[in-house]
Amino acid sequence: MPEADKAGERYQGDRPQAAPGFFLKGSHQLDWGMKNRLARVFNPASGRTVMLAVDHGYFQGPTSGLERIDLSIVPLLPQCDALFCTRGILRSLIPADTQKPMVLRASGGPSILREELSDEQIAMDMDDAVRLNAAGVGIQVFIGGEHETRSVHNMTRLVDAGLRCGMPVMGVTAVGKAMTRDAQYFRLACRIIAELGAQYVKTYYVDDGFETVTASCPVPIVMAGGKKLPELDALTMAYNAVSQGAAGVDMGRNIFQSEAPKAMIAAVGAVVHNNTKPKEALEIYKSLKAKG
Repeated sequence: MPEADKAGERYQGDRPQAAPGFFLKGSHQLDWGMKNRLARVFNPASGRTVMLAVDHGYFQGPTSGLERIDLSIVPLLPQCDALFCTRGILRSLIPADTQKPMVLRASGGPSILREELSDEQIAMDMDDAVRLNAAGVGIQVFIGGEHETRSVHNMTRLVDAGLRCGMPVMGVTAVGKAMTRDAQYFRLACRIIAELGAQYVKTYYVDDGFETVTASCPVPIVMAGGKKLPELDALTMAYNAVSQGAAGVDMGRNIFQSEAPKAMIAAVGAVVHNNTKPKEALEIYKSLKAKG
């Protein structure tokens, strides 16, 4: 087995990666169709996105807040930049007259009933993503997991299919139960995903060293929201992530499990697109919540 080099040190997070001719880093040499789809997901004015993640049902079923997507999620569409969902939800519940871009979950396999969740496969054909006019597809990558190699190859096959039709692929860093959620792990996982061709990466925020994760990843990173937090904590996490180089968030539970989801997604949008400070964003949330 080859000996691993020592961990890198020269991240130079204060020097943004150049993106000549296009507003997203690492994307300037992509085809027109790929750029156009990315420009639907990421707001060209801010260079960031508020993706609303509602794909949890692909392995959790009707989890809290997603029991009735027609009632809980469809009303939030006007305030998100993109929706991350499954093709089943898209076809059955999302109005076809929406102008919001859709990013589709493209992997699946084990349910929450299984102990090992990394045994996933590609769960949709790229032709169907094109048929559904998707703006991208997302796939789990289990770096360090039991089925690491398979999940990496799942992603690379999806990337190859996406390149043939101009469909961006979002690689999602999936952290197993035994994994340490620290900057060292996410630097490794995000860099591998980017090196093997994903056009952008979804990963978790860490308090210590997140700027090294974004600086060492040559494509945009969107922050995963993770478990439900108090509103100020979630807004602070989003603010810190974009301040440290993330190109937005892909947040689910911290929005749809909030007491006032419309108010919360508006507050998150203020943080992501306007650099609103967390406490000011919390006041936006409280004000909108009070208005009902």
